[in-house]
Amino acid sequence: MADPRVLLLIPPLTQLNTPYPSTAYLTGFLRARGIEASQADLGIEMVLRIFCRSGLQAVFEQMRNGQAELPGEAKQMLAIEPAYLQTIDPVIEFLQGRNPSLALLLARPGFLPQGPRFASLKGRAASLRALSDQDRAKRFATLYLEDLADLIQATVSPHFSLSRYAEHIARAASSFDSIIDAIATPPTLTDRFMLESLREHLDHVNPSLIALTVPFPGNLYGAFRIAHSIKSQRPDIAIALGGGYANTELRRLSDPRVFDYLDYLTLDDGERPLLSLIEHLEGTRARTGLCRTFYRDKDRVVFANDTNDQEFSMDEVGCPTYSGLALERYLTVLDSTNPMHRLWSEGHWNKLTVAHGCYWKQCTFCDVGLNYISRYEMTPTDRLIQQIEQLIAETGHRGFHFVDEAAPPAALKSLALALLERGIAISWWGNIRFEEAFSPNLCRLLAASGCIAVTAGLEAASDRLLEKIKKGITVDQTALVAAAFKDAGILIHAYLMYGCPSETVQETVDSLERVRQLFAADLIQSAFWHRFTTTAHSPIGLHPAAHGLRILGPAFQGFAENDLQHEDRRGTTPDWLGEGLRRSILNFLEGRGLTLDVRQWFDHSVPSHRVSPTWIRRLLKSRIVGDDPRAERRFVWLGGRPVCEPIGKRTRLILPGHSSDQSVTLADQQAQWLDHLIRHSTPQRNAANPYPLLRETKTTFPGTAQEFENFLGTTSWKKVRNAGLLLV
Repeated sequence: MADPRVLLLIPPLTQLNTPYPSTAYLTGFLRARGIEASQADLGIEMVLRIFCRSGLQAVFEQMRNGQAELPGEAKQMLAIEPAYLQTIDPVIEFLQGRNPSLALLLARPGFLPQGPRFASLKGRAASLRALSDQDRAKRFATLYLEDLADLIQATVSPHFSLSRYAEHIARAASSFDSIIDAIATPPTLTDRFMLESLREHLDHVNPSLIALTVPFPGNLYGAFRIAHSIKSQRPDIAIALGGGYANTELRRLSDPRVFDYLDYLTLDDGERPLLSLIEHLEGTRARTGLCRTFYRDKDRVVFANDTNDQEFSMDEVGCPTYSGLALERYLTVLDSTNPMHRLWSEGHWNKLTVAHGCYWKQCTFCDVGLNYISRYEMTPTDRLIQQIEQLIAETGHRGFHFVDEAAPPAALKSLALALLERGIAISWWGNIRFEEAFSPNLCRLLAASGCIAVTAGLEAASDRLLEKIKKGITVDQTALVAAAFKDAGILIHAYLMYGCPSETVQETVDSLERVRQLFAADLIQSAFWHRFTTTAHSPIGLHPAAHGLRILGPAFQGFAENDLQHEDRRGTTPDWLGEGLRRSILNFLEGRGLTLDVRQWFDHSVPSHRVSPTWIRRLLKSRIVGDDPRAERRFVWLGGRPVCEPIGKRTRLILPGHSSDQSVTLADQQAQWLDHLIRHSTPQRNAANPYPLLRETKTTFPGTAQEFENFLGTTSWKKVRNAGLLLV
């Protein structure tokens, strides 16, 4: 195969507002090596073919011609078909940001047809009035699309929803039979829209290799439907599949029927396997020399993994590119007015990685032995800055989402300083651990560099359970870290679990009370609670008996293996707890129910919590303040250049800030020392000896060591620190 042409495809369906980044990473990598690579998101293309006048006409026409009796809501929506056909194009234009002037019209009661989803607005008149015209219009337009999505799912395509596609098929796929059966049925209307987009890309690119990324279960059916279509029409094209779902669920693949649809299936990071596969297709590498790749040989599944070639380092993988993904066509939806939740559904975010893998990798519920967790490597800061500047130039967007397993504090500190030194203004957020290293000063530095939010796993809000799952944090530590982020103006989303091994109902209720207090104190702004699941590759899944569990199934039948059903011999957390936890969080997100007894959220009787009602208040009061002169920390100044004004034998030092100026009056020598310290602590590119160490600064202070320590306790010093002199 000379001059390979690779087409990387995102099958339906991930997000409506921004592309999933896997193809952007791989396209950038391949192009940097001179390989012709194109990419397409068939998910957003399918959605846009549905949500337009001609697409809805096809939906309503199929409904009229269908043999099955329509649900009552579907009949009502069919009866006002002209209203939907008239409004669908303006709604899409508005949600794409192409026509913001439509906000007043879309927000006007009665303009958009209102189906069942609008019932959620009943009793919310005051909260709706509090929204801006743009947000009210986005909320109405989102409910309108959700109504149509429900209609499509109920009548013409049971696979369809706005954020996943046929997910139920992938969730019961220990046997490949479920995929075969699904693909054997005639394509639905939404399938046909997806395949129409596929054909256009095949005609335009004429690829020799198709690479399908399957990050989630909700992409699996679409990937195999696409592969089936290609095999039936263009059997000359090689097809490979990889991504997060394959990396976790398909590691024991043994059913050769998978390769009736695919030619290759790769595991873990895609750069090395994909490059090896291209070399094989070019004839320069034997098939047995492929990297982390399954293929079929004589009706037998073979796994090839040539380890002679090293992994590409984070400095070698190139820069992601969104070329070909038409960012202006994505949709901003508003399914929650919670400011943290909006980050997931509004606007485009450039995706980058601060560090590969996890630096902690001890949590017993996590896939710590798999490559995407176990291989830890930080991206060099200069490389990360280069990628940021390149993506700003390419996309015109200054919003960045760092998609790490857990971004390390040291790397984020280095990134923040580099952004400030170069004067690069971006807005960014990412996933972290609730580490003590995220001090109030570090959080202020991150905020100054553009950090607006973080997500992190609290998991079980119980110290006993956190220790058992080896999370490496405590609940008190989490609250103090959250307070540091909150004081810096950074939003927090917490991931939560219930039903951990040996967990009791009492511990679940206590956890909910701690979470309630965190919300009430505004230390977290968002959270999501899900039930603990034993996964096949986690320490708990590999050694269930050691954690008091008995695995019940499902039996592995040659295809997927990840989520395992288990019996907990030491704990009791019935499924009905989940509804109470879900209900409580939905209310907490909107600031409601924060003073209620947590027992009121459950439909069954639960014990009273055992958490002190003043837990958070007492904890925050106990925070240690002040500077330890022995600490290994460096000074960073966030304000402007100081101005010195002589006042008799003393000097007033004016400290310019972003919103207001501060001033302190000191003895002349102390003022000169402080002015020198601030100037050398100011972020600036290529500065000599930047960011003085606290312990080194002590030696230059005009006075004794004891006088220096006394100075650190003065009101003037505290005023300077509050004005923007950080120790990080």
